[in-house]
Amino acid sequence: MGNLASLGQSKAIAIYRTMVRIAECDQRIQQGLAAGDLQFQYYPAGGQEAIAATIASLLEADDLAVTTYRVVHDIVAKGTPIREIMAEMYGRATGTCKGKGGPMHLTAPNSGLMVTTGIVGAGTPIAAGLALAEQMQDTGRVTVCNFGDGAANIGAVHEALNIAALWSLPVVFVCQNNLYAEYTSFAESTASASIASRAEGYGMPGARCDGTDPVAIHEAAESAVARARSGKGPTLLECVAPRLQGHAFGSETAHMDQEALAEATQNAPLIVVRKRLLEEGLATEAELAQIEAEAAEEVDDAQKFATESPPPGIEELDADVFADKGDIPYASSPVARQGVEPSGEHRSITFGQAVNEAMAVALERDDSVFLLGEDLHDPAGGIVKQTAGLSTRFGLDRVRPTPISEQAIVGAAIGASMRGMKPVAEIMVNDFAMVAMDQIANHAAKLRYMSGGRTAVPITIRSLSAGNVGSFGAQHSQSLEAWFAHTPGLKVVAPSNAYDAKGLLLSCIDDPDPCIQIEAMRCFFVPGDVPDGYYTVPLGSAAIRQEGSDITLVSYSWGMQEVLAAAAQLEEQGVSVEAIDLRSIVPLDYATVRESVKKTGRALIVHPAVEFGGFGAELAARLQFDLFEDLRAPIARYGAPYTSIPFAQVLEAAYFPAASGVVERAQNLLKGGS
Repeated sequence: MGNLASLGQSKAIAIYRTMVRIAECDQRIQQGLAAGDLQFQYYPAGGQEAIAATIASLLEADDLAVTTYRVVHDIVAKGTPIREIMAEMYGRATGTCKGKGGPMHLTAPNSGLMVTTGIVGAGTPIAAGLALAEQMQDTGRVTVCNFGDGAANIGAVHEALNIAALWSLPVVFVCQNNLYAEYTSFAESTASASIASRAEGYGMPGARCDGTDPVAIHEAAESAVARARSGKGPTLLECVAPRLQGHAFGSETAHMDQEALAEATQNAPLIVVRKRLLEEGLATEAELAQIEAEAAEEVDDAQKFATESPPPGIEELDADVFADKGDIPYASSPVARQGVEPSGEHRSITFGQAVNEAMAVALERDDSVFLLGEDLHDPAGGIVKQTAGLSTRFGLDRVRPTPISEQAIVGAAIGASMRGMKPVAEIMVNDFAMVAMDQIANHAAKLRYMSGGRTAVPITIRSLSAGNVGSFGAQHSQSLEAWFAHTPGLKVVAPSNAYDAKGLLLSCIDDPDPCIQIEAMRCFFVPGDVPDGYYTVPLGSAAIRQEGSDITLVSYSWGMQEVLAAAAQLEEQGVSVEAIDLRSIVPLDYATVRESVKKTGRALIVHPAVEFGGFGAELAARLQFDLFEDLRAPIARYGAPYTSIPFAQVLEAAYFPAASGVVERAQNLLKGGS
């Protein structure tokens, strides 16, 4: 261990004080688990205290941090009150996340700890996004991203390191290498001698240090933090600190090198740092004993505070899913939004031009809006020219082309949105969202809820659905709205025409929650009447495209083309059709659909996605339950068959719902009722 005096007496003692507070908190949690007072999976921080304590000594109070589920050392060091930490461990309303996050999801934005993720490696793209927002706002703040050696082999980490280096982001990536990825040793999981050696491949500096030694950590981290703060970009640090226990509290240690474990335990950082403080004359035994007693008293107080605090009220169960619980499907008091009426001149432009215009309007009226995604910049301007001209007009800082890195695109959008930006992230094709589903479903959708409402993720994700336009095949043609809708916390929009494409996208960009707009390529080149300037179509507001009395046809996106074509054919046969365009799936305008079906007594729900398990099943079940006595025939659905999407056009034509099929199914319903 280096000479602690080189840090200065006050800093050396401050680092030790933080280490003691960490250890006291960590041990008290384990005691609660052992006694049965607490019940959860817990990942001790023993052996890694010096990393968090030393790096925290180099940060400002308003600098940011992201960490992983082995979190207690990082959150204590960042300055979160131990009262709040302990109350969260007990699941209390006074906890960092109101008892809704728990030990693997501790969030404390007041102290700069922005995200703790239970998904290995997933915090790195979000950290890049946090740093991006600070860079764009020129705040001078630094983001520290902590992860383990196991996470270093996750694709999201690769994507985040690359994009951070590419954009020279003010972030310090800290691999806290405790030599085991869960139950697998570092040597068994990693062929390279170190994690830091990978930095060269990303175009950034890397440094490996003894993670038990505050002097070594300080030397490596000081230059990394200074580099980030001065605008020179990221650094990859690897701090090696052997784990002193099994993977989780109560886990066995049989998989660990017993000789190395014994040596590491004997030379634990707390023991060695304490000894060196005394040997170097930086503190007396009485002074260190006082520090330790104060830490114990602080944790005693926190534990008492936690046990005496109330649990969250039952009303918290559905709070923080969205900014307003009225946006939850079938809410008793749904949000009644009014759109901003257009005032500009109307003219005929295509769906795609309307999307482009919406982004231009948003960029013009709000400096916090920016776009990111693959091939967005001119001269390409997107694969279907959806962003043509925008980078020329607004610059590459706000219309930001990215590598082919969907996890990094969405993660960066998440992080930036948490710091006041309004990112519009493009996932080129809807199918590719599956590559980033962890970021979308586990982070964008859940961070508001897991943080007890302390953070928000106002991002917009745009993606193209290429189905039913010929020969794109199984991996470029899907419509994933049912998957998105099944994830609480996501708003899902599927416009069918140019007017709605612009108005809904502007609503999404203004919305406080994560929104996904699915844009059908089949609609992209269809012209429509669209006003100039700013207007919005409110989310959760269906449109009655045609009024009728015999049957209700419900759809969205390009499915409305088939529904309206079928309605015209049915009208020629003397059938009065009511056609409803949902426009948004979450929030859902169930009231409009319900009233229509109650009036007609018959309903057919049409959607582009696979019928089995599709969104139509949900809507049909609810209507059947609510309107059983009013129905003149069972609620019917019409979606795609249970196969992958075929390439051959003759098969594709048979795969997707068509007007002829809508007519046939509607006729069957009409025959089945009086």
